[in-house]
Amino acid sequence: MSLNQIFDIAGSGMSAQSIRLNTTSSNIANAETASSSTDEVYRARKPIFQAIHQDMMGGGERGPFGFSEGELESKGVSVQGIVESDAELQMRYQPEHPLANEEGYVFYPNVNVVEEMADMMSASRSFQTNVEVMNTAKSMMQRIMTLGQ
Repeated sequence: MSLNQIFDIAGSGMSAQSIRLNTTSSNIANAETASSSTDEVYRARKPIFQAIHQDMMGGGERGPFGFSEGELESKGVSVQGIVESDAELQMRYQPEHPLANEEGYVFYPNVNVVEEMADMMSASRSFQTNVEVMNTAKSMMQRIMTLGQ
């Protein structure tokens, strides 16, 4: 793995965490939206991540970094899609609510705000970690350039 690949890997991680932050903030923003039916109510959304791999180009029994030939090396992360949660919706009895159905129930999203805040903090810290990785790699490259002087 070269230092240039580190920027690609960290960049893909930052992009993935940015999408995670966006879906989490959307979930929090819609946590208290009411609806009169289960078909119209907002459902929590979660991104699905997948590691991007590449075949290692190793020579002999062991390639660089101790991997066997044919093993996969991580090349980053990609977002495969965003799925809606299938958790149970909240149904509250509020007959005075303008969106109440015939039985007096109002439907609310299946968003747990505490869980979403923890997810947001985790995504933010992961983003910050990738920024630190990029800064460290940049610093290493700058030091390498000064070796010949």
